Amino acid sequence: MSAYATTRHHSPSAFSASASTTLYRRLTWEGTVPLEIRVDPNELPANSDRGLECYYMQAPRVSYLPLLVPEIRRFLMDVVFDEAASKMLKEEDWWFESESRTLIKWHWPIGLIYDNHIISSSIKPSAQGSTSYLNMQVTPLKLILHLASPPTDKLLLSPSAEACKQAFMGQLKEADFLRWGNTKRMTSLRKAEQDGIWEGVKEHNFDDYWRVAAKVTPTIAPARPNSPPPPPSGSMHTRPPSADPQVAPDRDGAYNVRSVPVRLYLPDGPVLQDLVPPMLEDGSPHTLGHYLSTHIPLLFPPSSSSDSDLAFALIHGVLAPSEAEMAWLGACMPGADGWINVCVGIAQ
Repeated sequence: MSAYATTRHHSPSAFSASASTTLYRRLTWEGTVPLEIRVDPNELPANSDRGLECYYMQAPRVSYLPLLVPEIRRFLMDVVFDEAASKMLKEEDWWFESESRTLIKWHWPIGLIYDNHIISSSIKPSAQGSTSYLNMQVTPLKLILHLASPPTDKLLLSPSAEACKQAFMGQLKEADFLRWGNTKRMTSLRKAEQDGIWEGVKEHNFDDYWRVAAKVTPTIAPARPNSPPPPPSGSMHTRPPSADPQVAPDRDGAYNVRSVPVRLYLPDGPVLQDLVPPMLEDGSPHTLGHYLSTHIPLLFPPSSSSDSDLAFALIHGVLAPSEAEMAWLGACMPGADGWINVCVGIAQ
């Protein structure tokens, strides 16, 4: 999955098998973003090679900045710093700012940091023929690495791997509570399993992560043996399995959760969070379009078409269609912390 999609992606039909759920989870997991990491020139130790203080990398969207520090350190130690500087520097003192000297939220997933920064900058999508085909410019996110004096009053916690783990586990438990009204699924995991979830993120290992995460994340019910094919319409919209009387209800399925863990990120604005039921009161699936028009109707007017020119929504860097069902997104495209992060940008 590239940093940004050039076309709108339709959510799959309700007859998708569990293999499709795994496929979308893997595509989300394998998404990366380009980073340019430059050491603050005022903090470079003496005798450093100032021609090589910049490091480029493709970082996993579901990972976190503190988890990149060991790789960055190896590069700096090998080609930039001398042996004396290598012994003096401490990773726990390292922290990041954006090119505009804005403190980076190290506890956010890297993909969310990237999307939020790009949307908040002057880079916007441009229409190509129609608003159904958008092309967003993809450039490295430029970060400044500081090697000392972290602003602990603003960082709240030291941006270490251990602090990142604590924040990550807290997000998992909060997502679990929103889904089911309790955290029994998370708290019932053995310590080795909880550690295994984090190790899967730390090592960027899809199989290790989902081996445990599958116990707390709802799935889409598998297809019926003789189910009809999806309708050939453009929206690919059908009822969820839980609404079909011929399919046994899946009590732990995505369409039966109490709420889908969703956060809405506005450009240079607040982060919105509310209960997002998977089904509406009339029994129809709760879609992304309905969610957006309910929470920010000025940008997503209820009466407008799905191809509104006012704003757009990105989920893991993918331009999300308005007909995507929230339950499907919660099962197939959650972040490693269990959340669906929707970044809203203003169209030109």
